[in-house]
Amino acid sequence: MKNYLDELNTEQKKAVEHINGPLMVIAGAGSGKTRVLTYRIVHLLNNKISPFKILALTFTNKAAKEMKNRIEEIIGGSIASSLWMGTFHSVFSRILRIESEKLNYPQNFTIYDSEDSKSLIRSIIKELNLDKDHYKVSVILNRISSLKNNFITSKTYQNHSDLIQTDKISKRPEFERLYRMYEQRCVKASAMDFDDLLINTYFLLDNFPEALLKYQNKFQYILIDEYQDTNHVQYLIIKKLAALNENICVVGDDAQSIYSFRGAKIENILNFKNDYPDFKSYKLEQNYRSTSTIVETANSLIDFNENQIKKTVWTENETGEKIIICKCNSDNDEGRLVANTIFEIKLREQVFPKDFAVLYRTNAQSRSIEEALRKRNIPYKIYGGLSFYQRKEIKDVLAYCRLTINPNDEEALKRIINYPSRGIGNTTIQKLITTSNNLSISLWELINNLNTFEHTINKGTCKKIQEFSSLISGYISQLKTKDAYFLTEHIAKSSGVFNDLYNDKSPEGVSRFENIQELLNGLKDFCENNEENLLANYMQDVALLTNQDNETKEDYNKVTLMTVHAAKGLEFPYVFVVGLEQNLFPSLLASDSQENLEEERRLFYVAITRAEKRLFLSYTSSRFKWGNYIFCEPSQFLSEIDDKHTITKEIASKKDKKPKTNFNYNFRKSKPKLENKIIPPKGFKKLNKNTQISKISPSDLNNIQNGMHVKHSKFGKGKIIEISGENFDKKATIFFENIGQKQLLLRFAKLEILKN
Repeated sequence: MKNYLDELNTEQKKAVEHINGPLMVIAGAGSGKTRVLTYRIVHLLNNKISPFKILALTFTNKAAKEMKNRIEEIIGGSIASSLWMGTFHSVFSRILRIESEKLNYPQNFTIYDSEDSKSLIRSIIKELNLDKDHYKVSVILNRISSLKNNFITSKTYQNHSDLIQTDKISKRPEFERLYRMYEQRCVKASAMDFDDLLINTYFLLDNFPEALLKYQNKFQYILIDEYQDTNHVQYLIIKKLAALNENICVVGDDAQSIYSFRGAKIENILNFKNDYPDFKSYKLEQNYRSTSTIVETANSLIDFNENQIKKTVWTENETGEKIIICKCNSDNDEGRLVANTIFEIKLREQVFPKDFAVLYRTNAQSRSIEEALRKRNIPYKIYGGLSFYQRKEIKDVLAYCRLTINPNDEEALKRIINYPSRGIGNTTIQKLITTSNNLSISLWELINNLNTFEHTINKGTCKKIQEFSSLISGYISQLKTKDAYFLTEHIAKSSGVFNDLYNDKSPEGVSRFENIQELLNGLKDFCENNEENLLANYMQDVALLTNQDNETKEDYNKVTLMTVHAAKGLEFPYVFVVGLEQNLFPSLLASDSQENLEEERRLFYVAITRAEKRLFLSYTSSRFKWGNYIFCEPSQFLSEIDDKHTITKEIASKKDKKPKTNFNYNFRKSKPKLENKIIPPKGFKKLNKNTQISKISPSDLNNIQNGMHVKHSKFGKGKIIEISGENFDKKATIFFENIGQKQLLLRFAKLEILKN
């Protein structure tokens, strides 16, 4: 056996060799945390710890797969396969299937992804005849998710007057009813959404002491990756499981805690010492990824955060080139700059498109980058776009599979009852839904026993529904006798989906048909490599796949475009971070509190540390937003970087008669902070020096009006040109004399009214 310990540095080795008792490993960016986690598991196994007693939790299937493959290489596949290793959701869903009866769920419950949840919410909104503008599907889903992760069900929601008031102010008085129906319909469909997988696991451990003791004894050694990204529910589950033995190892980096918007609590890692006073801690500070210039730049930035575990990341890598900070006139100029630079580097250094990544704060920023790359014929992919398993034709076939496994799955049934077309129209489907809801039975129970119940559907349509019911019943009868590949192929052909796609000879149709073939290839591979090769086992795996788990071959060698949030855990030789402007990065919300600003700074830290060789930063003096060009100022983060590591340059606009340029050539040197020429709106007048000032109290918020002159402590004097929002969400668009137009949330703006 290969001596894996020889591959580790001193601190890594100490962390790996620690066996018993709580352990926290603070792993700086690029410090080899995955290797430490992997080798620690190997070390446990080598010290006669049974693989059945080890639980390893990650946030992506990709990370779990990489770790398992590495363990297999060192110690053997049979032992590695006995480990409980996977994402929080995959491991907890496995536990819930074993213990499903305790929670009154069938073992074959469906897992709803976000699209399934949205579809269900959309149906309920329609049934209740609610205003789509006030009850936006994505907003409702996010709100339900947030409430669930704070253990607020539709029943306990009624006890929270603040929540009820918030929904009333937001013109969503029927939210509680909608939430209740969503919960009821999920239960009726024998379905759990992603949040349910977490909270139901907690309820299981909290309400059934025998189940808690069972899994405490089973998981005697617990390892958690990216601990700073855990939310409150995950934290509570882990704390319960680890309470008996306290052999818990958490690995993470507080400097990369960037997911508070989806419930992550940085306090979980910061307070680990309070939860486990006898803990050991090791810091992995050597970076193996980036040049020393990039590492030191990241250090100089994150030092501005007060709320952190102090560490000094260092590297033995080469110094590398300085970081280029570039000012552009507009977002279109910025896009051309990025595309031209990529083009030049590709030619000069003979590298591939896959070596480049463009990172931005919001998805909307990709437009100008995409346009410029297309004009340069540079291939690119949007990371986090439509994944393979979210494509319509794939979801259609998988819906047949889902319904076969769980006939109560309402969303799956609605999707395929008339695909391919069977003459069962939307009106009929709505009648079926209404009838099933009135009778408090599932859609499947209704259509499978249509003659038993009263309804208003004509005989011809009833026959078609019964034919569909018989088709699905035929598939159900083969569930336990046929493998996943055979049954899915049979479903695709006998349902008519295969022929429907085959007969479409358009380029799109051919592509969809090929996707179905690729799905079957994946099923074939699954059956050949798994003893438990039934369809139910395959669908359990598929339900929990993410975009990171299904990159296609054609996407491999392309420039990657993504948000900084999506980039976490990835690395690229050449990285561009665009849109580094105040109120964009950091976002406007960062002005609310020091806590939010520090998270935005951590986000920028993540962006910087994705780069291996070269890092390019850019900002614009104006950007197209909401149908208008607005003036921008450089991000405050740029001034926080030690300027000994940077070169600041300015690119001329395409409209200027200047040669084409990129990050590497033909720049005019400029000062780091460039003044913009401000063009005021029509009717704007500079204020008299003798102007009197009065502070705005909270009670004055309703009195703020268009046209008022105000003063801001940072931005100076300005004029209100637009008021939007209501109550505590009221915002003012203000034109400031020195910096141009900005939008501020009034309750945090601390404005002063100027009276002539």
